[in-house]
Amino acid sequence: MTEKLHIIGGGMAGSEAAWQAAEAGVPVVLHEMRPQVGTFAHRTGDFAEMVCSNSFRSDDDEQNAVGLLHWEMRAAGGLIMTTADRHSLPAGGALAVDRDAFSADVTARLRAHPLIETVGGEITELPREGHWIIATGPLTSGALAEAIRAETGADALAFFDAIAPIVYAESIDMDVAWRQSRYDKGETEEERTAYINCPMTREQYETFIDALIAADKTEFREGETAKYFDGCLPIEVMAERGRETLRFGPMKPVGLTNAHDPAVKAYAVVQLRRDNALGTLYNIVGFQTKMKYAAQTEVFRLIPGLQDARFARLGGIHRNTFLNSPTLLDPWMRLRSRPNIRFAGQVTGVEGYVESAAMGLVAGRLAAAELLGRDVPPPPRETAMGALIAHITGDAEATTFQPMNVNFGLFPPIEAKGGRRGRKDRYRAYTDRAKEAFSHWLQHGSVASADAGTAA
Repeated sequence: MTEKLHIIGGGMAGSEAAWQAAEAGVPVVLHEMRPQVGTFAHRTGDFAEMVCSNSFRSDDDEQNAVGLLHWEMRAAGGLIMTTADRHSLPAGGALAVDRDAFSADVTARLRAHPLIETVGGEITELPREGHWIIATGPLTSGALAEAIRAETGADALAFFDAIAPIVYAESIDMDVAWRQSRYDKGETEEERTAYINCPMTREQYETFIDALIAADKTEFREGETAKYFDGCLPIEVMAERGRETLRFGPMKPVGLTNAHDPAVKAYAVVQLRRDNALGTLYNIVGFQTKMKYAAQTEVFRLIPGLQDARFARLGGIHRNTFLNSPTLLDPWMRLRSRPNIRFAGQVTGVEGYVESAAMGLVAGRLAAAELLGRDVPPPPRETAMGALIAHITGDAEATTFQPMNVNFGLFPPIEAKGGRRGRKDRYRAYTDRAKEAFSHWLQHGSVASADAGTAA
């Protein structure tokens, strides 16, 4: 075929959409403004660059909705998941990756695909002709955001997403810290020791909270308001909500035993997760922040074990833009006012690497089906992908719409068979049903042509 699918944005969603459409036999032009036009959060011009955490979160496909989403993406031959698996790092039951190797691999595979053309430069207007997917993510350029607002007649919503700092491993004091995954989770010793833990006494914790609250913070620009996504709150915002909030969140001490002093229970624990394959970099788990750089260095060095820490990257904060999708998108992820344009990824109001990539996967398949003249419905709402699409295209209340991670609360209720009423049984019932429905969708809704595709 000669008609091409154009995709704007080479992040998680755009990369996955390009791969899925090309694997179905549709020529793709992937537009990415980086590195010609940068953002404050990105460092490279590579596709699928991970700018926040290096974790895809839980890989448990029986008890966790995120793990189920992993399963669905693998079943669909997803580029993001297969590449993540090749560059995975020990993370105690989560799927974490070497971020630089991961994005470099995604970039190489997309550029090597015979049906994918990559083009640099910024696109500033909504295209009026052709088939397009806009997957520009939370940092959509100002010009394109203005064009979207002009078309939709509605103000884009925004919240602030914060980035956690990264520490050089050699600067962590291992005479104070120890290696252990919470509850010793993992099948191998490497998995069971995937995290570095820094313990705090009550006095140290109280001093840390005082410093957090008093620290200099990033100022907002005029007209901006702090609409944070609750799954990614800056730690100082959590501390301001209550002095014990962090101790029941990212600093909870449960499931951990101090290898240096097993008889003493820590009042709070700061965890660090490996950020690269060499094990030279660790990110501070859950420590997204909007503190100014000088304040970050001072406050984080109050953490026992990090008193001499050197930082490869300090935390930051950026404006996150997304559509009011329930009013703007149809179930096929098309802009109702211009159905030749689809949206995918975080700009649609999903939150997280995995959710963004999954929406790219679906958008790429649906766009390819349309170009190939095939009638392919969205995934069933009993699946993780289908539940997310249903949420952003109609289930969510438009007047209070906020970004959402995948969770079992988005799924149609299920009556567990055989008296399976406990939470574990109920979650397993959700995942069993979803896997059956998704497999059926893949089998009967395939868009791949007979001679298309290369193995993922």
